[in-house]
Amino acid sequence: MADQVKKPVKITETILRDAHQSLIATRMPTELMLPIVEKMDKVGYHSVECWGGATFDSCLRFLKEDPWDRLRKLRAGFKKSKLQMLFRGQNILGYNHYADDVVEYFVQKSIANGIDIIRIFDCLNDLRNLETAVKATKKEGGHAQIALSYTLGDAYTLEYWEKTAKKIEEMGADSICIKDMAGLLVPYKATELVTALKAGSSLPIQLHTHYTSGVASMTYLKAVEAGCDIIDCAMSPFALGTSQPATEVMVETFRGTPYDSGLDQNLLAEIAEYFRPYREECLKSGLLNPKVLGVNIKTLMYQVPGGMLSNLVSQLKEAGAEDKFEAVLEEVPRVRKDFGEPPLVTPSSQIVGTQAVLNVLQGERYKLVTKESKKILSGEFGQTIKPFNPEVQKKCIGDVKPITCRPADLIEPQLPKFKEECKQWIQQEEDVLSYALFPQVATEFFKYRQAQQTGFDVTKADAATKSYPV
Repeated sequence: MADQVKKPVKITETILRDAHQSLIATRMPTELMLPIVEKMDKVGYHSVECWGGATFDSCLRFLKEDPWDRLRKLRAGFKKSKLQMLFRGQNILGYNHYADDVVEYFVQKSIANGIDIIRIFDCLNDLRNLETAVKATKKEGGHAQIALSYTLGDAYTLEYWEKTAKKIEEMGADSICIKDMAGLLVPYKATELVTALKAGSSLPIQLHTHYTSGVASMTYLKAVEAGCDIIDCAMSPFALGTSQPATEVMVETFRGTPYDSGLDQNLLAEIAEYFRPYREECLKSGLLNPKVLGVNIKTLMYQVPGGMLSNLVSQLKEAGAEDKFEAVLEEVPRVRKDFGEPPLVTPSSQIVGTQAVLNVLQGERYKLVTKESKKILSGEFGQTIKPFNPEVQKKCIGDVKPITCRPADLIEPQLPKFKEECKQWIQQEEDVLSYALFPQVATEFFKYRQAQQTGFDVTKADAATKSYPV
């Protein structure tokens, strides 16, 4: 190693959020988390990712828990560790763009209830869709981290990443995260990418990846050697597969080097022992499918996230056209190019994938067009890195004039309307935000909560076993 200056790598622990979201569809209940919090708090993590992403929806929909209550309980238990959440920019934790007043209020309440670091991303890497969330986070005294959705393509040069890092620093963000949601970042490319981001900005760099393609631990090694400051890891019982590299493995990898994290393996072993019986329970119940624990090299071959691959298979199976799988995989990059080459992450991955399936099944490209495809081509999700294919755009949206401004500029304030609609259910100020993001799901939860409070026998039924799209 050329650089022998001591630079300990910091670790963000994901077992309370992305690890169980990736492996068991976000089904870990709060009551299982709380007994181990005190021990986790002693580790010395950079942060513990424990909220946001799909946890909010899953708490309300399947676990019959109040996500705000979960956050408050975790905050009470973690006395020293910083708590972190994932935030989908102008989409917050939902799937549509919300008005600025909703975004600002959600950030305010997240920080007031215990979040320290908010990781903010946009499926198109349109930085305009992150501005409101970043400003709100800074205003509330939180740490605003902008996450760049990592993807491959002609437009995504090292110069692009370097320039984007510079823009992020100018926006007032506190750190940058490389969000490699599909496990596409291979080791030596990680060296180049981290070097480019460091050249464009003086901000700390964090790397988040998934083990889906089998290279993630090696990618972390090369990234840290190149100057990456923080890596996302998961305790071994819920690591690997579609989750993150194992915390203990990465701690051992850097032990005795200039990057030594200094974390205590004995303490980590005790935490792993706590979660191991739950892993076995999930395997027995079928909640943890062994399929998600393997290596899916097709992720690298087709540059398609693992979850998107399984969605394509199920769509073709339903249509009785499984023989068209290869044709669809060939069509995906063509549709992506027509749509301005967006990163393939929720919701752009589903939109591109579904349109590719339709194009192949119809025997004619864009004969049938989904409303989501029309939204992308109309600019409703924001600006893509490359222009849309003008012929495809014309065929899909006709003479509709595309949006060129920041999409949220066209949305009137929404909070007063949401407050009025759910006023009969409000028991805490945060309830209006639960309703704003998931009106039907939140209303069902509010009814459940009221029934519990009035003494009706309402059970959680099969909440922990229903399938859930991750």
